[in-house]
Amino acid sequence: MDTNAQLLLPLWAEARTRFSNQLKNLKESDLTKKLGDSPNSAGFLIRHVADVELLFSKNVFGQTDLKVSAKTVIAQRDTGEWTNLAELLAYQQEAFECLEKAILAQTDTDWQSTITTKEFGTKTKAEALGRIVSHTAYHAGQLGIVLKYGMV
Repeated sequence: MDTNAQLLLPLWAEARTRFSNQLKNLKESDLTKKLGDSPNSAGFLIRHVADVELLFSKNVFGQTDLKVSAKTVIAQRDTGEWTNLAELLAYQQEAFECLEKAILAQTDTDWQSTITTKEFGTKTKAEALGRIVSHTAYHAGQLGIVLKYGMV
């Protein structure tokens, strides 16, 4: 493992615990919770985080063999279908493992190479890692509020 990957992997994994720690005591009935007229349910947020992690693994970090169907990104809204807890937990674990593998596959020079996407423009892969960390943390905060104060 290259030096930068050795440093960045624990940083990413620790930051992701803001999301993953919330999943430990989740009940299936929590998945349909929303805040008032908010458009996104807890189930949607979990699926969305995993969808975006898989997209980053493939499109940013080069795991081109990965097949991704980012349904939350495609639909651009909560379709109400994210209600199976076992499936969501397995899917987010798959996303975690794929992104971990993608981070570990980067060489020290890869981290300074640039990637361009329509979503966030041109960034180095190191900057893009910051983007996925902040994306997951942002939605982890939303998830926490929905789980605490949301209603079915």
